[in-house]
Amino acid sequence: MKPGHKVKTGDNIEIDLEKLEKESFAERDRKIPKGEDISLDIVYEDDDILAVNKPAGMVVHPACGNYSGTLVNALLNYPGFTAKLNGPKDLRPGIVHRLDKDTSGIMLIAKTAVAHRKLSKQLKNRTIIKKYIAVVKGIVELDEGIINAPISHNKKDRRRMAIEEEGKEAITSYHVLERNKEKNFTVLEVMPKTGRTHQIRIHLSYIGHPILGDVFYNGPHIAGLSRQALHANSILFIHPVKNSPMELTAPLPPELKNYTHRHC
Repeated sequence: MKPGHKVKTGDNIEIDLEKLEKESFAERDRKIPKGEDISLDIVYEDDDILAVNKPAGMVVHPACGNYSGTLVNALLNYPGFTAKLNGPKDLRPGIVHRLDKDTSGIMLIAKTAVAHRKLSKQLKNRTIIKKYIAVVKGIVELDEGIINAPISHNKKDRRRMAIEEEGKEAITSYHVLERNKEKNFTVLEVMPKTGRTHQIRIHLSYIGHPILGDVFYNGPHIAGLSRQALHANSILFIHPVKNSPMELTAPLPPELKNYTHRHC
């Protein structure tokens, strides 16, 4: 039967259940993440949480087109990672928040179900403070500002996000760290108040200062820079078991250090 065939009265339809079952099991096994020997840059670890400095180019969790080489695959092979969350079939074991593939920086991971639940609650209540370093096109005039513009999926391309009146609330604050008038770029510290997909990238593009290298959102292509110039620099939260405030940082990767004298 060809795709698009319209079933008519009197048609005989046969289903090979054995073949269908085999294909179903094969697809399921392909989607269950497996541990892989991938090195991790560990920033902090105790019995409850793990923090890593994710490199640009690494996808956080397996999805269509990326069923291996992800952070989750690395975690499942890491001896210190003992999370028992939703069993071995969980596609995102321990993941509390995520970073885009080509964004580097600090990521917080839960090692137990209790830690995951408490950190997820903090994230939902917006009490986790995340700070990013972004290098953007042009000279940002205001020393600081707040971008309040709702975000939704682009109606013409679901892979992209867009500013839409009917979108979800999205708020991003920023302040200028450095301006380089000679090379026409600005270094910003950016703090998202909400956690929409691609929020920082789309917001900075929206105000006319797209991130260098972020060609997906109108950022200029920069020779020698194969990723967007966006780095998750620090994260401030309450430890889920010790109940004490913690701030963890991840240093700028070499390809971004050339844009700032701060070397955050």
